[in-house]
Amino acid sequence: MSYSLPIASAIIVLLAIVTVSYFQTIHAYPSGGGSYTVARENLGSITGLVAATALIIDYTLTAAVSLTAGAEAIASAFPQLWSFRVHISILVLFAITIINLRGLRETGTCMAIPVYLFLFTYLPMLAYGAVKVVIGERPLPTTGFTPQATQPLTLFLLLHTFSTGCTALTGIEAISNGVPAFHHPESKNAARTLVIMAMLMGVLFLGSIWLTDALDVAPGPQETILSALARRLLGSGPCYLAIQSFTMLILVVAANTSFADFPRVAAILANDHFLPHQLANLGDRLVFTNGIILLALVTGALIVGFAGVTHALIPLFAVGAFLAYTLSQLGMVVHWWRERGRGWVLKAILNGIGASATAIILFIVSISKFLEGAWVTILLMQILLIGFLRIRSHYRDVIEQLSLRDVPPPLLKRFPPLRVVIPIAGVNRATIDAISYAKSISNDVRAVYVELSPGEGRRIQEEWQRYQIDVPLVVLPSPYRSIVGPFLEYLDELDRKYDDGQLAAVVLPEWVPARWWHSLLHNQTARLIKDALLYRRRHHGFQRVIIDVPYHLQR
Repeated sequence: MSYSLPIASAIIVLLAIVTVSYFQTIHAYPSGGGSYTVARENLGSITGLVAATALIIDYTLTAAVSLTAGAEAIASAFPQLWSFRVHISILVLFAITIINLRGLRETGTCMAIPVYLFLFTYLPMLAYGAVKVVIGERPLPTTGFTPQATQPLTLFLLLHTFSTGCTALTGIEAISNGVPAFHHPESKNAARTLVIMAMLMGVLFLGSIWLTDALDVAPGPQETILSALARRLLGSGPCYLAIQSFTMLILVVAANTSFADFPRVAAILANDHFLPHQLANLGDRLVFTNGIILLALVTGALIVGFAGVTHALIPLFAVGAFLAYTLSQLGMVVHWWRERGRGWVLKAILNGIGASATAIILFIVSISKFLEGAWVTILLMQILLIGFLRIRSHYRDVIEQLSLRDVPPPLLKRFPPLRVVIPIAGVNRATIDAISYAKSISNDVRAVYVELSPGEGRRIQEEWQRYQIDVPLVVLPSPYRSIVGPFLEYLDELDRKYDDGQLAAVVLPEWVPARWWHSLLHNQTARLIKDALLYRRRHHGFQRVIIDVPYHLQR
């Protein structure tokens, strides 16, 4: 006896419960009711952050799983591509990234077409297969292989199968989080999309499971189960190839969902000071460029790290998805309890049922898939949570240290006369410009040359005299061929010598190449010195002034 249909039916019931729950969330949060927003506003900041960690992991793994599954779909049709699944996934990932960086309008246009192509081919295939099964004309298998049970059926195996099937529900959160991206009226259109998507998911999922069960279809070593089903029904001709191509495209659309929502969630977290503020910056195409690039990099690393194997990635992202569902629905129960508007009791009950259902699934997934990789997700969530809190603590420290609240007037202070030190690499135009500027702001200027090879210091001194540069030149020997160390030691010695409440200022002559790639050909000594000076602890409570004097090369 096959348990695939009862399990699939249970998943469809769960899909209906979650859909009704999120239908209410969309109307309650028209500005975007993602799990983070709902949990933070109703269950507290820490709970909201837990939901955020789940979302971040969920969106990242959704992109990776969708792309690897898409590569497997097209490789099933062309077995010679099976060993190139990682390359295909990375190539498609690059294309999605470029499309998203161009802006939402172009993205929506590109991603709508594959949806219709898939539906207008896959649904008729399911209908054709259903008719064949009903009238008893079942297509013969293309191979003699028939799957046999290799282990006894146990409760744990049933739960494992059920939890695997529940990953089909992991796209619902994206709609509630992306309500503002819909046309006006946003909530109504988002809710309608949610219902349509849930109905299509139900038909496609249940229809595929029923046909694979009725026809005893099983995946091959280099073929997915949906490819095997399509090949059984349609043969290996053009219709089959179209199905596989459109399957890959619809999975690309699924990956694109993450590219629409991950940057938005990251921007919200950045605005709340839990992620770097750069993730909240809009690019010139009015998209969260940094969030898109970050997602692309992490997704690419996952694809390469797991060798493009979809089944290795699936256990990781189910935990995050159902944790986000559960916290979101619990937050909605609290929301209705606080609002107590019209029909609030029924709404709270519906969301409570949704929270209970997803909590049960979360428990099942965590237990049944723990050793397969769910433990990695649980560990990553804890690391992310700690990271969020540390980042917020840093931003609070920065604000506190920059605040003028406890500074008595007058706020402006007079600096003591500057002593200027100029590190030089030779006698050239950049050096002369830096010296000219230094003499305009100080009467106490000296140049420092760090001698890496014996005799170089004497040559620099001769050039110094030949060009009649009226600034003292100090030559520092460096037997270990280090520039930064001896220069910093000289500065410390000079500061100790004067000890007048002011550290010596450093003027850096820095020539700027005409082409960006020219920088790769040079040592970047000025940048190394500047970084070393910027990140040194302040001595005696005084600060060191660092000034760049650029000299632009023409070619």
